[in-house]
Amino acid sequence: QVQLVESGGGLVQAGGSLGLSCAASGSIRSIYDMGWYRQAPGKPRELVAIVTISGRTNYADSVKDRFTISRDNAKNMVFLQMNNLKPEDTAVYYCNLRQAYTNYWGQGTQVTVSS
Repeated sequence: QVQLVESGGGLVQAGGSLGLSCAASGSIRSIYDMGWYRQAPGKPRELVAIVTISGRTNYADSVKDRFTISRDNAKNMVFLQMNNLKPEDTAVYYCNLRQAYTNYWGQGTQVTVSS
């Protein structure tokens, strides 16, 4: 099993910045992808950003040029720096680790952006 523990998040005004961190532990293999997803009330969970073991990244169009995902392979951690936040970024953010065709999820952390 894999455990994911998120930290960060909170309340920020529009235009502000927040950072999220996620630490993975447990049965982690050498090759895995990590990423962030989010879910707003009444909406399905959606991809925010992912980063592969080699460092290749992919972002949702809505966060490009505002969010930056990074990872520390030695510590099995993934980070999300969120700048120029907008009210529509308000959601519960979930850390994700994918290996061997299996998805693991963190418990989620709330990000609220006030207008």
